[in-house]
Amino acid sequence: MTDKILEKLQTLAEAAKYDVSCASSGHSRKNNGKGLGSAAGWGICHSFTEDGRCVSLLKIMLTNHCIYDCAYCINRRSNEVPRATFSVSELVELTIEFYRRNYIEGLFLSSGVVRSPDYTMERMVRVAKDLREQHRYYGYIHLKSIPGASRELVAEAGRYADRLSVNLEIPTEENLKLLAPDKDFESVYRPMSYIQQGVLESAEERKKHRKAPRFAPAGQSTQVIIGATPDTDSQILHLSSALYQRPTMKRVYYSGYIPVNANDSRLPALAAPPMLREHRLYQADWLMRFYSFKVDEIVNDRQPDLDLEVDPKLAYALRHPELFPIDINKADYEMILRVPGIGVKSAQLIIASRRFGRLNSEQLRKIGVVMKRAKYFISCNELPSASVQDVKPEFLRRLFTQPKALPTTHGQLSLF
Repeated sequence: MTDKILEKLQTLAEAAKYDVSCASSGHSRKNNGKGLGSAAGWGICHSFTEDGRCVSLLKIMLTNHCIYDCAYCINRRSNEVPRATFSVSELVELTIEFYRRNYIEGLFLSSGVVRSPDYTMERMVRVAKDLREQHRYYGYIHLKSIPGASRELVAEAGRYADRLSVNLEIPTEENLKLLAPDKDFESVYRPMSYIQQGVLESAEERKKHRKAPRFAPAGQSTQVIIGATPDTDSQILHLSSALYQRPTMKRVYYSGYIPVNANDSRLPALAAPPMLREHRLYQADWLMRFYSFKVDEIVNDRQPDLDLEVDPKLAYALRHPELFPIDINKADYEMILRVPGIGVKSAQLIIASRRFGRLNSEQLRKIGVVMKRAKYFISCNELPSASVQDVKPEFLRRLFTQPKALPTTHGQLSLF
């Protein structure tokens, strides 16, 4: 590997670190014994660290040259930053060499936009095509589809990539036009629809022909930047909820805005990235995807932003004390999921176990219920009578956020 390639690698790996929309695909691509690598549904890590540690996914940009001037992007055309561009053959050889050295198990490839969206997309597709056809590479490939790319190029990309993604970046089109005047929602949603159509058509084709080629079998994802605009959590989560209605959308990633461009009046002056807010959005996203919560149950017009002191599930329980406590031996699955301290697996085990007898607190603890939280929102024979109905939600909020500051009686927290 030449010094020139290493210099490009350093520049373009650094340029790619702000894109968080890469993770485990949940998809397996088996090797037929004649090629290199395989993609395991559980084994793909999502970063290539700056300090050179070996991780599973090479996260790289084809180029950080860009014709766009997005206010929030380190690679915008008006920035004076080191620039580099890989040729298709250089990036293909780099990926194969890294795989053979056991540095990586897959590739996450994004790019700045040079000349035009189609020109850039065509070069990215050539990287994936050469890996698959020339080197018989069976490992994981995630390609970032360029907004504005043509249907034909997106269709070709889907034949070689495991996952495709198109970053939405800003939650509302009004603010997107303010910060990224060269972009609009249509240029993002159009390739999203191409990907969706390709996946659905492929699924129908495979029902008729079992060995028909698959199209982006791991679906698609997108990313939203948090904190660069005054958009509320309610607007962001309603957007995510709408995206999840699309049958091929697997993940919406939330990226706390990092102020990389100083002296731009369009951007807020943040002392630090809103990492806690990002974390709360991921928790809320999880509730929508796996806990049957609707957006309006998490945020609404009266409370458009998530509570940063407590997680969204606990915040919901504290806002609705009238729903609790529930009888753990009688409540349905959906209601059990709404109890703080009970996860999906624990709720499933509760439903399965109580067919054989009434559950007590010790059995719930063995199942995996976090009793120090759940005990205020459930009832069963062995629990004390104190619940969210006996103590005010304000007390429980203080208990869960500042437990050391509460008064104690004989070493125990006073409930009344």
